[in-house]
Amino acid sequence: MYKLDQDETPLFDALMEYVNRETIPFHVPGHKKGVGMDEEFKDFIGVNPFKIDVTVFKLVDSLHHPTGPIKKAQLLAADAYGSDAAFFSIHGTSGAIQAMIMSVVSSGDKILVPRNVHKSVTAGIILSGALPVYMQPELDKKVGIAQGVTPETVEATLKDNPDAKAVLIINPTYYGVATDIKKIADIVHSYDIPLIVDEAHGPHLGFNDKLPISAMEAGADICAQSTHKIIGALTQCSLLQVKSKYVDTHRVQQILNLLQTTSPSYILMASLDCARRQIALHGKELLDSTIELANYARKEINTIPGFYCFGEEILGEPGVYAVDPTKITVTCRDLGITGYELDTILAEKYHIQVELSDLYNVLAVGSFGDTKESIDGLINALREISEDYSNRKNKKPDFLDIPAIPESALIPREAFNSKKVSIPIKESVGMISGEFLLAYPPGIPVLCPGEIITQEIIDYVYELKEAGLYVQGTEDPQVEHIKIVKR
Repeated sequence: MYKLDQDETPLFDALMEYVNRETIPFHVPGHKKGVGMDEEFKDFIGVNPFKIDVTVFKLVDSLHHPTGPIKKAQLLAADAYGSDAAFFSIHGTSGAIQAMIMSVVSSGDKILVPRNVHKSVTAGIILSGALPVYMQPELDKKVGIAQGVTPETVEATLKDNPDAKAVLIINPTYYGVATDIKKIADIVHSYDIPLIVDEAHGPHLGFNDKLPISAMEAGADICAQSTHKIIGALTQCSLLQVKSKYVDTHRVQQILNLLQTTSPSYILMASLDCARRQIALHGKELLDSTIELANYARKEINTIPGFYCFGEEILGEPGVYAVDPTKITVTCRDLGITGYELDTILAEKYHIQVELSDLYNVLAVGSFGDTKESIDGLINALREISEDYSNRKNKKPDFLDIPAIPESALIPREAFNSKKVSIPIKESVGMISGEFLLAYPPGIPVLCPGEIITQEIIDYVYELKEAGLYVQGTEDPQVEHIKIVKR
């Protein structure tokens, strides 16, 4: 299966050699193996992390110009994921996504992206100077979330924009829903351009056949993965995978060098090295256990009045080709409470912290770290909450249809860098937005920087607010004013 020995951890081993040599440090960081660190913090953390908190030198290699253990660690990551090249990102998947975009498009180039992209995608578009062409994802109005973009949508958008230089998709979504990425890859490649994938929520996909297909397996050209989300790397750790005739790996390295700090954390990189070993050698059995516990939770939650947890029954719905069972989306709208309320109750009364909440849902992320006891703790809490709120009759409002994507007058970079003024939103029709405007659910931008504000959008914002739905994105938290581009 693997070409290299996945039991190796070259970077972690190099750091251990540094520790075992009992090297006297005259390099930064200034705490010098923890000797100079605040005592209370050191007592809590323990001394070992400080011993491998080092700077760039020959023994431990350089992230920007790897020739030793970091280079070998990245080769092992590529081997594990079936890519041609893998790059460590220690400023999160946000930074990896920005590098991914800047590797394939530049100023004035068109890039097709889903309308519900993470803000890091927009940041990458702003940095590159590219022109986004938005694709509308499918919507689940019962649960109130966006699903995947369909192959049909991708194909139709490419037919309308044959001069596009790249296509970006999110797969899987935050909620674990995957589109038919292999079919999309074939469509995109028929236009002789790359498919780039925000795979933040899928660093585990290639290691168990009960999960959706991974981006690399499906034929994507480059993908960014949050290895801290499901598998065992520390927060801020991600991988950027490349397997493509369209993407120059040397350019990827150069762009990462522009974006990443020249003082990367070796603690973070060592955790990436070891997390790759863990998933490569033990991923199948670890994921078997994770999936079993998550499916147990799903089954039990669906017996609790007022709650719903979707699973394989939604397969075949628009934008739903596969589902990652490790994501546990608990829909509470039939209980008459919001996802935000459920989040607060779980945190304050039961000391259970979920990953996120929106108007109708909370999301619990399953991982290797789950136990039967922790899953039962969530299930029992939900049972109690169901009993406490079962007499509520005030069901939440139905989903409101999103206005059409407005006309774009400026590329996002121009709008972002322009002079802006704040005016009442009611007076902004025909103006160019200098801000985002988003509605939850389902988290799709109503407005992006550079787009022309319409009366339909303003009416929609006030309908959302009257219905008690959540609107955000503007500097004004009440969304009564909006920043527009000053002519």
